[in-house]
Amino acid sequence: MKRVSLAAGLALLPLGWALSGRGMTGHMAAHMIAVAIAAPLVAFGVQHGRWAPATRWPRLAAPLPAALIEAVIVWGWHVPALRRLADHQPAWLILEQASFLAAGLLLWSAVLAPRHRAAGVGALLVTSMHMTLLGALIGLAPRPLYTHHGADALIDQQIAGVVMLLVGGVAYLLGGLAMLGRLLQTRNEAIA
Repeated sequence: MKRVSLAAGLALLPLGWALSGRGMTGHMAAHMIAVAIAAPLVAFGVQHGRWAPATRWPRLAAPLPAALIEAVIVWGWHVPALRRLADHQPAWLILEQASFLAAGLLLWSAVLAPRHRAAGVGALLVTSMHMTLLGALIGLAPRPLYTHHGADALIDQQIAGVVMLLVGGVAYLLGGLAMLGRLLQTRNEAIA
């Protein structure tokens, strides 16, 4: 199961990179694939192995610090000046996508570690909230924040905000709820 998860996560990355050149919506889809879809699959695939961030860097890969790092990276890359750099400079795009994947992998690896189950639930739910908030801010902005996307920039931005709100918010919410279910099941088994 872990090999399938790892292979699926790695296979999704080129799809995200291909979408990143298709306006703000494609770029947002690439972000969400990296941080909210591929990262948890890869994290599960390398869990407990030598490549798992929770194994390699246990202090950094704790749920709440990892959630903070992920939030700074996600919000930072949505500052219009950085967004413009990533859209027009291939080196910045590579750095952006790599940082999204690294931050997602760090967070998901941290929350999947058995010693962090309760904190992992909190980290995923907080991440769901900030992803939803940023998606709503981007999607509901009254003017284009990313004007370099052309004549339909506002419509493209609104759709991108919805993609972030739905994919990012839902992926982390479902992850948090699944972790909570596992935590409650483990506690019930310990009581019985």
